[in-house]
Amino acid sequence: GKREVQSASAGEIIMFSGLDNIEIGDTLITNEGGGADAAGPLPPIAVELPTVRMTLGVNKSPLAGREGKFLTSRMIRDRLFKELDRNVALQVEETDSADKYAVSGRGQLHLTVLIETMRREGFELEVGPPVVIFKENEETGQTEEPFEMVEVRVPEEYSGSVIDLFNTRNGELQDMGLDDSGEAMSVIKYLIPTRGMLGVRSELLSATRGTAIIDAVFDSYRPKIAGEIQARDKGSLLAFEDGVVTSFGLENAQDRGKLFLKAGEDTYKNMIIGIHQRPGDLAVNVCKTKALTNMRSATKGITVGITAPIELSLDASVEYLASDEILEVTPSAFRMAKNPEMMGKKAGKGKNK
Repeated sequence: GKREVQSASAGEIIMFSGLDNIEIGDTLITNEGGGADAAGPLPPIAVELPTVRMTLGVNKSPLAGREGKFLTSRMIRDRLFKELDRNVALQVEETDSADKYAVSGRGQLHLTVLIETMRREGFELEVGPPVVIFKENEETGQTEEPFEMVEVRVPEEYSGSVIDLFNTRNGELQDMGLDDSGEAMSVIKYLIPTRGMLGVRSELLSATRGTAIIDAVFDSYRPKIAGEIQARDKGSLLAFEDGVVTSFGLENAQDRGKLFLKAGEDTYKNMIIGIHQRPGDLAVNVCKTKALTNMRSATKGITVGITAPIELSLDASVEYLASDEILEVTPSAFRMAKNPEMMGKKAGKGKNK
């Protein structure tokens, strides 16, 4: 437990207040006798630099403001800068937009934990896709990117799927063998760029039927790999219009791919409602209602079951995002949509051709 004391000796953990501008890693020494009897300061702790950046800002979707308590840019800004007092590996920067902030951290998980905490506190946010932070080597002038050492424990029958997945993301196999526990588990170690790790966890769990145990740690900055690293190979199903999802609309849309919504939920134009079964995006009308006439339909006796929707967590939603997509985070829901700013740029390019 805690108790109030007037002095403390070496090895004891103490808590005190009243001093400003104190940060983690600083050494406090006595000033008795002008500091003549004070011990030398300890070497400061070096905080590792962030490797992934995301944008957090005001929720601007048509469904914004229905659930959250904290909605304005000032509230979001105050909360983010307050987080810096205890989250030393986090960095928050202003952007060109007054209602967006660039938040950098030690990987995607570091940032999603912050987003989940803010969501539970009652914030509504618009979150951009994770982006890797590159840096320039001062000695060589080369652009470098962060690499991670990944260890995956998986049943032997799925080891081939794990190797194929990491190879497509420019991973370099470091070691492979059997676990010493005698449970027929393969241990696979890869050195892989952080760009290749974005979105890989959900694919890995799907390929191994949820049996993979993934452990990743930052390794070093290395020369940037040329070209783009393969992202998801399927497009998104987009809502055709604003409205309420109907069962009739879902019956027609589920043949196009896997859906995220169920009947009765609100949606808006260009909101991502599912995964297209082919590359490229497709707009579908899930708000469509069945026409009521006095004519008997030829397919009246045919009933089609509606497949249960995929329920995405915050981590899965962030991993799904492409570069032109955003995530709407509210206290009770996650909604993905096409970024209106990016769609405007694409439309402008199309008109010029």
